[in-house]
Amino acid sequence: MASNQIPQAEPLNPAQQQVLDELGSTDRPTFRDDLRDHLRHELEEALLPIVESLPEVSRDQPLFVSKRKLSMAHGCETRYLADQAAPFEWSVPAARGTVAHKAIEILIGRRGKPTPLDLVHEALERLELDERSLGEFIRGLGEAERAELVGAVNEFVTTFTETFPPLKRQWIPVSESRVRANLCQDRVALQGVIDLSLGRARGNQAGKVLLDLKTGRPNISHIDDLRFYAMLEVLKLGTPPRLLVNYYLEAGEPRQEKVTEDLLWSTSKRVVDAILKMVELDEGRRKPGLTPSAMCRFCPALSTCDEGKAELARADEEMGFTH
Repeated sequence: MASNQIPQAEPLNPAQQQVLDELGSTDRPTFRDDLRDHLRHELEEALLPIVESLPEVSRDQPLFVSKRKLSMAHGCETRYLADQAAPFEWSVPAARGTVAHKAIEILIGRRGKPTPLDLVHEALERLELDERSLGEFIRGLGEAERAELVGAVNEFVTTFTETFPPLKRQWIPVSESRVRANLCQDRVALQGVIDLSLGRARGNQAGKVLLDLKTGRPNISHIDDLRFYAMLEVLKLGTPPRLLVNYYLEAGEPRQEKVTEDLLWSTSKRVVDAILKMVELDEGRRKPGLTPSAMCRFCPALSTCDEGKAELARADEEMGFTH
C-alpha cells in the first residue's frame, strides 16, 4: 500500500448495516417554537397541587423522580413500596450495566482500536477510584468475583462492538448523558441518564437519536423510559429528539419509535399520574395494588408474596423450567 493511500474502513456486517439504515433516516421533523414553554406549563399546573400537599418538599429537598420510580409506580405498587424500603446493595449483576456503559464511554473518546477487554479493565480501574458506593464495591471484590464481573461486562461490550456500527465523531456520540428538569420552583426534579445519544437538533428541526442499550427480552416499560427522556430533552433544549431506540444486544435488534407532539403530551400525563401515585403510596393515602409479572423475580417482598411466587412458577413452566 502506498504511504499516501487512505486505509479502507472495515465492511459492516448485516446487523451493523441494519442499525445504520434504521438510525440514519433523513426524516427530520420540525417542531413549533413554544413547545417547551407549553409542556412545562402543563406539567407545573398539574404537579403544583400535588407538591403543595407535601409541605416538607422544598428547593433544598425536592421530590426526585427517575425512570425507575415512574416505571415501578405504574407497575406493581406493592413492589414499589418494598423497593423504597429496601436498602440498595451492589452485586455483580447490578454493577455490570454501569461498568459496561463506562467502557463504551471510554470507547467513544479513545483513539485507536482498543479491544473490549481493554475497555472493561480501564473502566473498572477508573470506577474503583470513585469514593462512592460502586468504587467501594469494586475495591472489595475478591479475585473470583472481579473475574466474574470482567467476564459479564466483556460479553456486553463485545456484543455492542460486534452488532453496532463503529461510532463516528461526526455523529456526535455521547454516552451516559445526564438530563434534568426542575419544576414548580425547583420543588420537583425529573432526572435521568441516557445510555447513548447521536446527532443534534438544528434550531427547531429534530436531529438527535436517543438509545437505551438493553440485555434480555423487550418489555413495554423500555419504550416508556425513552419517552420520559424525550420529554426531558424538550424541557432542556426546546427541540425533541427525532427517534427513540431500544437496542437489544443479545438479538442485535434495534426497536425504534418516532417522536411526535402527541407522544410528548401523553408522556407528560403519564409522569403526572405516576407522581400522584408515588406521593399517595409514600404518604399511606393509597392502598397498594398487586400486579404480578416477570419483574416479581427482583422484588424484595417476593419471599412473602404468594401471588408473585405463583406468577414466576407459571412463567418457568411455560419456558420449560422445572424446580
